[in-house]
Amino acid sequence: MILSNNLILLAAYLVVAAGVTFLSIKAADYVDWIDKKTSLSGAFIGGIMLSAVTSLPELFTSLSSTLMLDQPGLCIGNILGSDLFNIMVIALLILVFYKGFSQAHIADSHRVVLVMVLVSYLAIALNMWGILTFEVLTISVTSVLIIAGYIISVRHLSDENGAADESEDDVPLTLKQIIIRFVIVSIGIIALSILISYVTDAISDRFSLGKGIAGALFMGVATSLPEVASSIALFRKKNYDIAVGNIIGSNIFNLAILGVVDIIYVGGSVYDFTDPKTVNLMYTGIVSTVLMYLALKVKNKAVRVLSLVGIVASYVLFLYL
Repeated sequence: MILSNNLILLAAYLVVAAGVTFLSIKAADYVDWIDKKTSLSGAFIGGIMLSAVTSLPELFTSLSSTLMLDQPGLCIGNILGSDLFNIMVIALLILVFYKGFSQAHIADSHRVVLVMVLVSYLAIALNMWGILTFEVLTISVTSVLIIAGYIISVRHLSDENGAADESEDDVPLTLKQIIIRFVIVSIGIIALSILISYVTDAISDRFSLGKGIAGALFMGVATSLPEVASSIALFRKKNYDIAVGNIIGSNIFNLAILGVVDIIYVGGSVYDFTDPKTVNLMYTGIVSTVLMYLALKVKNKAVRVLSLVGIVASYVLFLYL
């Protein structure tokens, strides 16, 4: 009977995760069509619009796990786990499609966003070490720094110039129709994202997992599936700039979510480090972010490949630890 209940719980998780993935991919398609009807840059499309769409699951699972379930450990595990998984996936994709990627133009603004991601990680680390724990009007300075990092990222991505897409005629819908369908799909993503936080909490209790590891492996991976699916599709289409922007933009957006949730969470601080896995996520996330910056900044093939392999190794190390 216990085995049957466990299987049902895991099956429910897979079904909800599949639903989140499907709806998020549809939303990404609609954003792509909006791109074809405008002259917005790839950096803006990938780093702001697409990343916001594919990060909706992280947003609402974090809100529900913290505000409804009162489990801040799930929230920070979800965010840090998603970010580490995201950057590992993009590292693998660059390695697989290295020849095409090495010849592509990647916007400089993506490196600026990576610096903001690193600053956010360091702010969280300082909070954990008890250095950056003071508050202004009950608002953590850590959260203020993280949100400021996101605002700076959006500003740099918005400054990128774009060109009109000549494939506008390939879009079968009008802009109004695209927006309406996008809203409908987004509502579905919100509903399933809230549901998956409850399923993850149940899995954590049923299998006696820590909130940090449950958030990272079950919630973090599930809510990262949209980024994975859309990035694979973009790499296959050789849209490397938008794919990189999608992942890096999602990572800074996720960290901003952590800051926002902490501000509105009155039950305490969302920076919960009681689970050792959460601490491991933070350290491996810092290492992976630095290595990704090197991979995008340095043109030398050996340095790039070693950096990308190091990112994958960091994720494997987290799983091992």
